[in-house]
Amino acid sequence: MATEPTATSTRSDGASSSGFEPSTSLPEAELPPYIGKYKVTRRLGEGATSDVFLAHDPVSGQDVAIKRVRTWRDTSRSANGAANMRDHFFAAEASLAGRLLHPNVVHILDAVFDEEAPYLVMEFVPGVTMRHFCRADRLLPLDQIVELGFKVGMALDYCFRRGIVHRDVKPANLLAVLDEYGRVVDIKLSDFGSALHLDSERTQVHRVGSLAYMPPEQLDGGDIDARADQYALAAVLYHLISGRAPFEAPSQIALMNQIYHQAPKPLTELREGVGMELDGVIQQALSKRPEDRFADWPEFTKALSDLVAKQLIPLARFTEVKDSERFNLLRALDFFRDFGDVELWEVVRRARWRRYPLGHLIFKRGHEGNSVHIIAVGKVEVVREGKVVATLGSGTSVGEMAYLAPNPEMRKHSTDIRVIDVCTTVSFTPALLGSLSGETQHRFDRAFIRVLVRRLHAAHEQLTHPRRIL
Repeated sequence: MATEPTATSTRSDGASSSGFEPSTSLPEAELPPYIGKYKVTRRLGEGATSDVFLAHDPVSGQDVAIKRVRTWRDTSRSANGAANMRDHFFAAEASLAGRLLHPNVVHILDAVFDEEAPYLVMEFVPGVTMRHFCRADRLLPLDQIVELGFKVGMALDYCFRRGIVHRDVKPANLLAVLDEYGRVVDIKLSDFGSALHLDSERTQVHRVGSLAYMPPEQLDGGDIDARADQYALAAVLYHLISGRAPFEAPSQIALMNQIYHQAPKPLTELREGVGMELDGVIQQALSKRPEDRFADWPEFTKALSDLVAKQLIPLARFTEVKDSERFNLLRALDFFRDFGDVELWEVVRRARWRRYPLGHLIFKRGHEGNSVHIIAVGKVEVVREGKVVATLGSGTSVGEMAYLAPNPEMRKHSTDIRVIDVCTTVSFTPALLGSLSGETQHRFDRAFIRVLVRRLHAAHEQLTHPRRIL
C-alpha cells in the first residue's frame, strides 16, 4: 500500500499542501542549492521514497514544488532495482507531465530523468491539505464540503476520461487553496504516484492506496475502475462531514473486516444539519459492490450538485450562486455547447453572475453599453418604441450588437430589455473576455457567430415570409 505522506507545501500549522508530511530529518544547511536549473528555497516534506522541495524557476519567475526520488542510488546497486524504479517513475506521475490540465488538478510541469535522482516539477499550491479540516473542531460548512466534493469529482472524471484512475484519494492528497483570510476558496487533487493507467501496456502494481479510504475491490487487488475512486471520495466527504472516517479500528485486520462487512454509521447521527438526502448520496457511493454505487462520475457529481441547487442541505449564504450550480447551468446552455470542462470552469470563475428581479431593465434604449448578457435562467422581453418585438429565454444572449460595435454611437441600445421572469445572467465585457485564455476566447467567437447567423436568418425570414414568422 502507498504510504500516507506525499506533498507540495507546508504552513506554520504543520499541515502540508500536497500530502507530504513536514520533514524534520535534514537541517536547512544540508539542502541542495539547486535541482537542475531550479534554485531550492526550502524543504517541504518527505515520503517513503521521495523528498519535496520548494524551488524557484528562473525562466517563469514562479515558485514550483520539486518531488525528487531519494532512494535511486540504493536501488541502482542492482540492475533489477534500477529498472523497477525507472519503470515506476515513468509509469506513474512522470508520464502525466503536461497531460492533466484541469483547474482542480495539480499541474505536473516537467519530469526529468536524472541518473542520480529523477524528479518531478509541479505547480506549487500554498495552503493546507484537507486533513486539516477532518478534525471535529475544524469542520467546514456542509454546503462547502459538498461543493468541494463536486469539484474533486469533476477533476477525477476528467482524469478517468484520459485513462487514469487515481487509486489514492484521501484528505492528504487534496489541497485546500486558501484566500488571504485563511478561508478555503478552491481545491486541487494531487499525488498520482499510485495512479492506474488504463491504456498502459506496462505492468502496474495493483494493491495500492490508503486503507481507511479504500473500497473492498481494491483491497482484493483486483481490477478496478472509476467507481473505486468514487468510493474513496465518498469516504473523504464522510470524514469531512463527521470528523471521523467511515471505519475506525485498532488494527489493519479489524479495519479490513469492517470495510468488507459493516455499513458506515449514518451521517444523520453524527452531525446536526445532515439530512437523509446528503446521507443517502454518501452511503450509496460507499456501497460494498461497485455496481450498487453511482454508475459514473456525471451521475455522482450531479447528485452532489443537486443537494446544493435544490437546497437539500443548509446553505451558509442563501443568495450565493455556487460554482457547481454555475457549471451545470453553463453546460446546459446551447451557447456553451462547444466548451470543454476546462473552458467552462474558466467562465464559471471569471464571468459576472447576476440575478435580476421581475420588471428590471437590463438595457435601456439610448443608453451606451459594451456588455453582453447570456441568460442562464429566466426570460426577458425586447421592447422597441413601447411594443414587444421578441421574448428571449435561457441560452439566448442580449447586448451582443452593442458589445461588438466599433464606436460609441453604435454601442447605444436601440431597445429596452425587460425581465419578465426572474433572471440569472452571465455577463462579459471586452476587458473581461480579453483576460480569458486564447482557447476560451476562440470558443466565444464561434458561439457569437452562431448567434449572429441565427439572428440574420430570422430577420431574413421575417422580411421574406412575414406570415410564417407570425
